[in-house]
Amino acid sequence: MDFVALTIEILDKLADIAGSYGMAIVIFTVIMRACLWPVSVSQQRSMKNMQNLAPKLKMIQEKYKSNPQLMQQKMMEFYKTNNFNPTAGCLPMLIQIPIFIMLYSALMSPSFIQSAGNTHFLFINRLDSTLRSTAGVSLDGKFSIGNTAQFSAGKTAKVYFEDSDPIENVKIKKSQKAIEIQGDIEPNSPIDLKMALDNLNLTFAQLNKVTKAQLSVMNILTKETENIEFIRQGDILAATVETTPSQNSLHFDVVVLIALFGITIWLSQKVMMAANKPKDENDPQAQIQKKMATFMPIMILMTFIFIPIPAGALLYLVTSNTFQIFQTVIINKQLELEDKHNQKVQQQKQDVQNNLIDAKVIDAKVVEDKKE
Repeated sequence: MDFVALTIEILDKLADIAGSYGMAIVIFTVIMRACLWPVSVSQQRSMKNMQNLAPKLKMIQEKYKSNPQLMQQKMMEFYKTNNFNPTAGCLPMLIQIPIFIMLYSALMSPSFIQSAGNTHFLFINRLDSTLRSTAGVSLDGKFSIGNTAQFSAGKTAKVYFEDSDPIENVKIKKSQKAIEIQGDIEPNSPIDLKMALDNLNLTFAQLNKVTKAQLSVMNILTKETENIEFIRQGDILAATVETTPSQNSLHFDVVVLIALFGITIWLSQKVMMAANKPKDENDPQAQIQKKMATFMPIMILMTFIFIPIPAGALLYLVTSNTFQIFQTVIINKQLELEDKHNQKVQQQKQDVQNNLIDAKVIDAKVVEDKKE
């Protein structure tokens, strides 16, 4: 299954309903986070359990610190006895990673860039733009390039034959590496591109009759996409495309998105920490969590400065963090009500048990009085 194509199809349908691809990404994020709600409840419940079990766990670690193997065994027994899974808190993050990768791949794919990459949303100028880019104008028939360039083909092509009708959506094998540059690269001069004929997923009989092919070609470095017609020359398909010098630019809308991501992830960490505040502030585990809440947003922000993340993917992350802030507050209230209910039930059981004990004592006293 092509998950990238599936993601684009979902975004297309949501955009038809919502009216824009930006709103489609927001709705997509909310749907994904809502589907993960039970897992998030499990995560916060696990964190609360960890908070309650931390003192006993610390005692085990202190008692068996001279024997790490036995300490590990005792900790596992402790987890099993208390029905606690220490990895449960990581599950929502692990599930979201492939969703983010899938969305990132979809937003950076030639098919999305060609159909919706230049759409805007609120203050975002282009959903496919990154922090710094040299992107030219897609679909204007020429590439904006520097002294280096790398190209990839779309996943399909429209192929023409000598004596038959053209075939739409012919699959291109290894599309990421199918396009090669012939000769040197000189901005403002035409660039020659070629693709081996056997990259087309056709029979030998069909390949022999191919005359030309139309396909989308993307400059990997700038994400600019053009529809190019390749003409057959022997065993290859060749095309010559006009070029212009590229200009590096800083996208301030993406700067704002990165800043919003930093703020929302910091708030998310603070709300999570407040909801699961440790009883002992000097506990080493609590200190580690506090440092992680401070430094993790900074580390991720620094990563996003050097790794090109499209604005649409950042919009997903900001929406996801915002959803998580409200989700954490709501789930925490839910867990507090559960705790109060459980405490009430425990108190009622204790009262019943105390009443039974009192009744037995009274009955025993009555029996003794009768004997006397």
